[in-house]
Amino acid sequence: QVQLVESGGGSVQAGESLRLSCAASTYIISTYCLAWFRQAPGKGREGVAAIIAGAGRTTYLDSVKGRFTISQDKAKNTLYLQMNSLQPEDTGMYYCAVARGNWDNCPLRQYYTYDYWGQGTQVTVSS
Repeated sequence: QVQLVESGGGSVQAGESLRLSCAASTYIISTYCLAWFRQAPGKGREGVAAIIAGAGRTTYLDSVKGRFTISQDKAKNTLYLQMNSLQPEDTGMYYCAVARGNWDNCPLRQYYTYDYWGQGTQVTVSS
């Protein structure tokens, strides 16, 4: 059973940056997916970015391409999301998640395929 703990959220103004961290209790098998999802009040859960643990192949939500970068520190069992040029529409609760399996490309739309979830960290961006 993988435990995930997010940190790094906060309140910022538009144009500023944040780096989110997700600490996993164990290393992640190379073919698993690591991902960040977010959810705003009254909205559905939205896949933001994902990475295949071993190969490092990444997938991004179109609206964050060029602004957000997903990465990992395998030695620390930690996943990161660097968020630059934040905008009010980026506001939401951000969750770290892991999908078991032999993935070639990580799913972003199918949140229900992810097996493990963190508790979330709040990101609020004001204009």
